[in-house]
Amino acid sequence: MKRILILLVAAVAVCSANAQKFALVDMEYILSNIPAYERANEQLNQTSKKWQTEVEALETESKNLYKNYQNEAVFLSEDQKKDREQAIVKKEKETSELRKKYFGPEGELFKKRESLMAPIQEEVYNAVKAVAQKRNLQLVLDRSSDTAGILFASPAIDISDEVLRNLGYSN
Repeated sequence: MKRILILLVAAVAVCSANAQKFALVDMEYILSNIPAYERANEQLNQTSKKWQTEVEALETESKNLYKNYQNEAVFLSEDQKKDREQAIVKKEKETSELRKKYFGPEGELFKKRESLMAPIQEEVYNAVKAVAQKRNLQLVLDRSSDTAGILFASPAIDISDEVLRNLGYSN
């Protein structure tokens, strides 16, 4: 009986040792060392600022229409008031639609980010996968992510530099 128990404990220990093949990557570190990612980020920032300026210009127009309306309301007829109110509402709606078009969940900025970042992310994913397969890893965690919940990580298991070398970038 003792032999069976010892064999069972040994089998569990062997299985446990095999299950602990994991590594960490720091995606922020990797991406910050890829020039194409930095260029794409800069392009996104410039586009975002340009679009934000357009939205802010419409907001300013809307606010000016409203201020003028408030200042002149006592001098306007009911029809004129109605026309001005409709113009203000139209301008506010136009502003809202433009903001949604550029910055909404399926907006232009989202689409542009996808088109610029997806190829880079795919390349990094493939490099991580290749390193993981080469090292027979079952699990690779991103240490830069808040959701990983890593309290301590030995630098010996961080494969970020190896992933960068696999991508053709050296540090």
